Amino acid sequence: MTAADPKTRLAELVAEAVRKAFPGAGEATVDLDRPKNADHGDFATNVALQLAKRVGLKPRDAAQAIVAALGGAPEIAKTDIAGPGFINFTLSKASRFGVVAAIASAGAAYGRGRDGEGGTIMVEFVSANPTGPLHVGHGRQAALGDAISSLLEWQGWKVLREFYYNDAGNQIANLALSVQFRIREAAGLASGADLHEDWYRGDYIRDIARDYAAENPGDAKGEDLEAIRRFAVAYLRGEQDADLRAFGVKFDSYYLESSLYADGKVEEAVGMLVAAGRTYEADGALWLRTTDFGDDKDRVMRKSDGTYTYFVPDVAYHLAKFRRGYARAVNVQGADHHSTVTRVRAGLQALAAGIPQGYPDYVLHQMVTVMRGGEEVKISKRAGSYVTVRDLVEEAGRDAVRWFFIMRKVDSHLVFDIDLAKSQSDENPVYYVQYAHARLCSVLREWGGDAASLAGADLSALGTPHEVALAQALAQFPEVLARAAREFAPHLVSFYLHDELAARLHTYYNAERFLVEDEAVKLARLALVAATRQVLANGLAVLGVGAPERM
Repeated sequence: MTAADPKTRLAELVAEAVRKAFPGAGEATVDLDRPKNADHGDFATNVALQLAKRVGLKPRDAAQAIVAALGGAPEIAKTDIAGPGFINFTLSKASRFGVVAAIASAGAAYGRGRDGEGGTIMVEFVSANPTGPLHVGHGRQAALGDAISSLLEWQGWKVLREFYYNDAGNQIANLALSVQFRIREAAGLASGADLHEDWYRGDYIRDIARDYAAENPGDAKGEDLEAIRRFAVAYLRGEQDADLRAFGVKFDSYYLESSLYADGKVEEAVGMLVAAGRTYEADGALWLRTTDFGDDKDRVMRKSDGTYTYFVPDVAYHLAKFRRGYARAVNVQGADHHSTVTRVRAGLQALAAGIPQGYPDYVLHQMVTVMRGGEEVKISKRAGSYVTVRDLVEEAGRDAVRWFFIMRKVDSHLVFDIDLAKSQSDENPVYYVQYAHARLCSVLREWGGDAASLAGADLSALGTPHEVALAQALAQFPEVLARAAREFAPHLVSFYLHDELAARLHTYYNAERFLVEDEAVKLARLALVAATRQVLANGLAVLGVGAPERM
């Protein structure tokens, strides 16, 4: 059994045994699961239950035949037949602890997979309207999108991180009017009574108005609304970029909604839909037959006043994505975009442009509630009506914010407890994991030896229950990353790091001494310590969270 992947090698051994026991039965799928109870072994398979009817045996008898065909494989210490015919496997000591050597060899690359095989995929996330600073919902998107991108890269995908700026439409028009009002207010030409309910508030609007007036002295009365619009959008794009820098998120590409109109892509998409026979006119509007593709009713594309509804440029944008070579694409958006999924996918299918069904993939996350002192925090000094990402990062720290935004399933409402995020206790999950890493760095510093000398450690000196449990957790890391990438579920990584790896490490740390007098035992335990430190660092890197060496 190879040190790098005992699970794969075990699956190969079982498949060979099946062919030997039942040569005429054809191929069988060997699925290996990890028993919930560690006393039941390292892996279990139901392959005998799959084959029983095909080979004309009871499942337990089929299982016995497979075990007999395995013979005395040195990689397997023990096999048991459980229940109706499950086969449980306990690995040999060499197989269990071979993962330590594999981690030492791979280092920072341990856990990387090849599911992507160099394919290209676009991950679009945040994509906020440039009408204000990024709020905490955008922050959750940023953390999720960046972690999903990283997970895909670890599986061999070539990932493009894209931010789609919605710099067109009514919200941008209201932004310009909001800034114009503050300019006129400062000039004594307007009062609070003139502030429209749809306009934006918050100190940042006054800041934009002040800076516009300073840079455009010829328009002190705010009469050039188009110039105000351009200035406000550019200003807020800069603010959002600063928010993202504070959060440690970088994008490879920025795409402007306005360019879809300027380049004729919206008109082209509408023309394709008309030519495909998927539209009709009624009540002075142009409609798309989205019911042909599973929607509950048809949707207006072009209103009677000639303007397009919001999903039309989205269809044009995703057509452009596909044409740019991104046959796979993932959108990370808030749950309020749920209705968008059906409409955009319907529009893309209606184009008859060869875009596969289900394009793009969507990850829809629930919103965030921020708590401090047991009470909800609702407003920001800068934004007025909501808490911004930068506010949260400045108060709780980037690592804590990233971790908290990732640690729950995306479809779960997230409560961000600022007090917990700032605490240095085992109750704080990111502190708990980072402290595990720092603890191991401290052990290795105290030892003071050359890490290269651990490569020759005799791992047969390991074998306590805590050491077995830790080795089992280390071996799971590549599987966790692969599954998290397939399911676009970075919370699986944070759960693994906290509940599996860090928890087992802290238990081991409290139960055993590492720097013992027995040289063989000491080096073996230090090799296990070094491997655990490496996997903690790799997992934190995937999530964009730091791995401190001292705390």
